[in-house]
Amino acid sequence: MLQYYDFFVIFATTMTKIIRKIKYNHMKTKHLMLALLACFCLTNAKAQTPMEINLWQGKPAVSNGNDADTAKVYVYLPDTKTATGRAIVICPGGAYARLAMNHEGKDWSGYLNNLGIAAIVLKYRMPNGNLEVPIADAEAAIKLVRDNASSWHINRNDIGIMGFSAGGHLASVIATHSKGDAKPNFQILFYPVITMLPGYTHQQSHDNLLGKDARKKDEKDYSSDLQVTRVTPRAFIALSDDDKAVMPANGVNYYLELYRHDVPATLHVFPSGGHGWGIRPNFKFHTTMLQELKDWLQEK
Repeated sequence: MLQYYDFFVIFATTMTKIIRKIKYNHMKTKHLMLALLACFCLTNAKAQTPMEINLWQGKPAVSNGNDADTAKVYVYLPDTKTATGRAIVICPGGAYARLAMNHEGKDWSGYLNNLGIAAIVLKYRMPNGNLEVPIADAEAAIKLVRDNASSWHINRNDIGIMGFSAGGHLASVIATHSKGDAKPNFQILFYPVITMLPGYTHQQSHDNLLGKDARKKDEKDYSSDLQVTRVTPRAFIALSDDDKAVMPANGVNYYLELYRHDVPATLHVFPSGGHGWGIRPNFKFHTTMLQELKDWLQEK
């Protein structure tokens, strides 16, 4: 049977395509069609009230010099009857300068909850010259999930990390660097920044995390493709071939290193779409991408 969220995705995608193809002779017709689609989306969206939790009670372990920039998580738990015990910490992108909290964060909660997966959306702090700040926040988020595993009906050994663009870089850093309770069991990366090396990196992300005059050692240490080992967690990587913001070589090289180290990984390169599509239904391969991710998640 077609699940609720799958139906919504197919409907929204189909309606979007229809609207694109129709030749409008009158603007009112176009506005009516768009209004109907918006009405459907609003009236059929799953109502969810997440738990909002500050990551740091008191002073954070690492400071970025801005006390108003607070790290927190938004916890969306699936119905206990359908919960699989799996959880994913989500790191939105934004070049380490801002966060795309909706289409690369909170908007994923319905899709994941429908699969019985807990979605923990991370609002991490900007580095402001201290590269350890977002890393500390991401590690704290994973530890928080493990600390609450029992009460949230989560399996401590089935916690993944998902990231988009610069958030994909953060997720890959956690996957390749973190240890113990901060280490994820799997990683999901969308059009990720991977390398910090000049010529291939996303320069804005590089400068905001490491500084414009970054040390060569830091550039190497935080190039995740250079930090892969045989114990790096399995990965799902998706990107567009025509991405002009973050060179596709970032995700491709990371996949090759995972393959070289015998780490199970899958790479999905879509022919178009550019950068930053997240879970937006106007991404041409939206339905295909969600199905491929669902298949991968349900494989293990």
